[in-house]
Parts: sequence; structure tokens; C-alpha cells
Amino acid sequence: MIDINLIRTNPELVKENIRKKFQDHKLPLVDQALELDSKRRALIAEGDALRSARNTLSKQVGMLMKEGKKDEAEAVKAQVKADAERLVAIEKESEEVETALKKTMMAIPNIISNDVPIGKDDAENVELQRFGDPVVPDFEVPYHLDILENLDGIDVDSARRTSGQGFYYLTGDIARLHSAVLSYARDFMIDKGFTYVIPPYMIHGDVVSGVMSFDEMENMMYKIEGEDLYLIGTSEHSMIGRFMGQIIDGKKLPLTLTSYSPCFRKEKGAHGIEERGIYRIHQFEKQEMIVVCRPEESEEWYEKLWS
Repeated sequence: MIDINLIRTNPELVKENIRKKFQDHKLPLVDQALELDSKRRALIAEGDALRSARNTLSKQVGMLMKEGKKDEAEAVKAQVKADAERLVAIEKESEEVETALKKTMMAIPNIISNDVPIGKDDAENVELQRFGDPVVPDFEVPYHLDILENLDGIDVDSARRTSGQGFYYLTGDIARLHSAVLSYARDFMIDKGFTYVIPPYMIHGDVVSGVMSFDEMENMMYKIEGEDLYLIGTSEHSMIGRFMGQIIDGKKLPLTLTSYSPCFRKEKGAHGIEERGIYRIHQFEKQEMIVVCRPEESEEWYEKLWS
């Protein structure tokens, strides 16, 4: 979520960023956020003023009673009561405005880097680097599922019966290879100085809303019925949530972490979900890389991670 101060000081920059992402339907959100922010600040100011006045008025009641000015004291008491009722209303309204503002802010896209080429879709991608030359082998390349089945390493039919589309059993040496690759990835990252973490596989709704949009959540996350818990779609979700609401000591940065987890995804409406093979599956495992660093170091760490 971007800083509300940026919207206050440069709303046009935020709007231009939305246009660059071809999400013009989100343009009204900027003005909506400014309006809600202004209302929130006005409510805070009014509440603070009433609390300050309440202390003063309460002292006046005591003084007026000592002086025998009962009628005046009763009038001040009535004012104190009215202010208290208004404070209750302000607190309720402030909570509603705060919730609406957060929801609006979380729908406004982050600012993209200045060096990102602008394009409507992947047809307008810009090729920056190419590694090696494409090679077409002089034999027919077997399909990945055929390889697995020929090695007796996968059972998709049984998984459809037990769990439905988007699941599979791995067996024998293929299952061992699967575990070995994960172990290799884990140890590779540990050898690079990363700390190995196994995170929770379920997280609260406020963590989910902090790492993805509502639409993404609806399309990806499995919710535990009757609980404020969601199955993670990637360990990123719980790894980022680990630092929610905390101020990290700058001396401890960067935090370099590598996490393992199973991942669970609805893949609702995902392209290719009904195609043959093991793409767009609902359950898989992944070794993740997470770095918490200073903003000015993020570009350097991005280069390190992909390399």
C-alpha cells in the first residue's frame, strides 16, 4: 500500500501511474482516498477538541457548585453529556472512515519504477537480454506427463478420484527426486547465507489482505470454514505477514530468509486448468526467497536474487 502522504502531495503522479498500468477504472479511487483522509483528519481534530474541552468543563462544574451556581453547573453538565455522546458518535464514524480509507488505499496500485517499459499486454514486452540461442532438437520432445508416467512416477487418475482435478500422487523415484530438488534448493540458499524458515501454512484474513488484493484473494485462497484462517498460496504470504505491525531495527537489516512450504491455490478461472498435464494445480511445494532490506537497497537485492 502506498503512503497516503504521496496522494496528499502529488495525486496527479498517482493517477498517472494508474494510467500507465491501464487501470483507468481505478482513477476515482485517488479522489475518494483524499476525501476519506480529509474526513478522517477532521473527525480526529473534532474528537481531540472535545476531549480537551471535557477536562475544562468538568473543572468548571466543580467550581460553579462551590460558588453555589447550581443552574450554571447543570448547564455545563448538560454540555459535558452532549460532548460525550458526540465523542461516541465520532469514534464510531472514525472507525468506519478508517476502514473505508484502508480498503480504498489497498486498491490503488503501487508506483512502478521509471525504467519499466509501458505496455498494455505481453505483446508489447521489451526484450532486454537473451541468454543463448533457441535450439530445436532433431527428435520429438516428449510431454512432461508422459515422462513421469513412463517412469511410474505419477498417478493422476487416483488423485482425481480422491481429490478432483488439479491434484496428483508422486511415487517412487520421482517422489524422491521431488524431495531431493527441494532439499537442494534449501541448502543452496543456506549456503548463500540465508536463514531457513518453515512458516505457518495458515494465516489470518488481515495478513491476506495485507499481501494481495481482494480479487486475488477470492481467486486464489482457500478459506477454512468457520475460522479466520486461510491456507497460504505461497510462503511469501506468511513470511511477509511475520513482520506485520513491527518496526525492525535497522542494524539487523538486511534479513535474508529462505522458506519452504506446501502451497494451496484455487486457480479459479486460470488459463489451462483443464489442459492435460500438471499445470495450474491446487497443491504444490516451493522453496522461496525473502529479503527485508532498506528501500534504497531493493534494486541491488532484486538483481542478486534473480541471478
